[in-house]
Amino acid sequence: MENGVMIQYFEWKLPNDGKHWQRLKEDARHLSEIGVSGVWIPPAYKGTSQADVGYGAYDLWDLGEFDQKGTVRTKYGTKQELIEAIEELHKYNINVYLDTVLNHKGGADETENFLAIEVDPEDRTVEITEPFEIEGWTKFTFPGRNDKYSAFKWNYNLFDGVDFDNKTGKTAIYKIVGENKDWDEGVDSELGNYDYLMNADIDFSHPEVREEVIRWGKWVVNELKIDGFRMDAVKHIKDEFIAEFLTQVRAAYGEKFYSVGEYWRNDLEKLKEYLDNVGYKTDLFDVGLHFNMYDASKKKKDYDLREIFEHTIVATNPMAAVTFVDNHDSQKGSALESQVEDWFIPHSYAIILLSKDGYPCLFYGDYYGVGGEKSPHQWIIDKLLEVRRIHAYGEQINYLDNPNVIAIQRTGRDEWTGCVAVLSNSEEEEEIQIELGRERVGEVWQEVTGSGYEDITIDEEGNANFKVEPEKISVWIRKS
Repeated sequence: MENGVMIQYFEWKLPNDGKHWQRLKEDARHLSEIGVSGVWIPPAYKGTSQADVGYGAYDLWDLGEFDQKGTVRTKYGTKQELIEAIEELHKYNINVYLDTVLNHKGGADETENFLAIEVDPEDRTVEITEPFEIEGWTKFTFPGRNDKYSAFKWNYNLFDGVDFDNKTGKTAIYKIVGENKDWDEGVDSELGNYDYLMNADIDFSHPEVREEVIRWGKWVVNELKIDGFRMDAVKHIKDEFIAEFLTQVRAAYGEKFYSVGEYWRNDLEKLKEYLDNVGYKTDLFDVGLHFNMYDASKKKKDYDLREIFEHTIVATNPMAAVTFVDNHDSQKGSALESQVEDWFIPHSYAIILLSKDGYPCLFYGDYYGVGGEKSPHQWIIDKLLEVRRIHAYGEQINYLDNPNVIAIQRTGRDEWTGCVAVLSNSEEEEEIQIELGRERVGEVWQEVTGSGYEDITIDEEGNANFKVEPEKISVWIRKS
């Protein structure tokens, strides 16, 4: 879909009412009308409890079908409700991307005793004890599923680390000892080796693990008829396995099967290195652009808006960039909190929605609201989506001459398309001259975000001065 848009259809504080898949189904037509072409759904399988957002993955084969962890449904609903929601989205030609949590497993059914070494949490390559016996939650038998879909059982040999010794009650990072057992390579180098993130960390060097996870990947695509994956926490997973996993799934379902990875690090060189290492088999979320927008929202007039696109994937490798403003990890109260301030939300969505490059991703919390409170931003996002659908075509010209007011121009592909977005962090009203071209002489352009500015006429040189209010945006299109 030209000018496609993804939406992350969840946030941390959704109610645990089991009705989210129903809400998604009912919202399919509306999503299509506003221009959404892809929906990133939350982890849809059984977590450690009914209230689990999904990242405490217990049983990937249980999509809300079996009585496990005290519940049949997940936080979001039942498997059948999920299937019906996906079918409804597909009626409107909306793709569905499943949040795929492969790094770890939580909520084990039994403990096991095994040898482990405690490591320095600040440098996991430094061992601070000799091997000793601990009792870890590493045995997964899934009694409620009774071997349906998969008879595979997990034990400590299939993991390489845990963070709790049930014998002593101590929380620490323990590396499991065994033949050919170490932290996986091909992970982020932060903290020495960032293989371990949480819960029981899966060992992707183990051939049985690789076979089971790839088998699940092929099964879930067929079972749900999904169109892609959002790959969680890829900086903690062996990069060579991610490439193999996606290769195998695409061998079964075609090269158009989509993937975007979450590599949460504000370091463009690391992200480029990762894309190289996985052979560009996945896009990545543009974490650098997010942090630029976050910094801009915090620093206000002291942020140089000319730097908003610097050190970003979208500026250096646009075909691999999924641009976003915020997500469940950055929202207030989350572990990686870095939420863009409210005043800069319109600026940020203007950047991702009106730019030519990148696959923009809306955040449920920004569009619908957080914790049941209605978002104040839905109206401006709707307006920007409308401009994207109808007007944001043609080449992009960035006007980056002033540290406090910049503009994004889309030149259009006919006389009725094209747009200009002006972004300001100045404490005063500003204006910026845009060269629209002699072919637009005499056209009348209007501002569409409610600023109240009068229409302007393109002068005989093909130029016009576009105004913007203090710390606001203005968006201009040809008046029909």
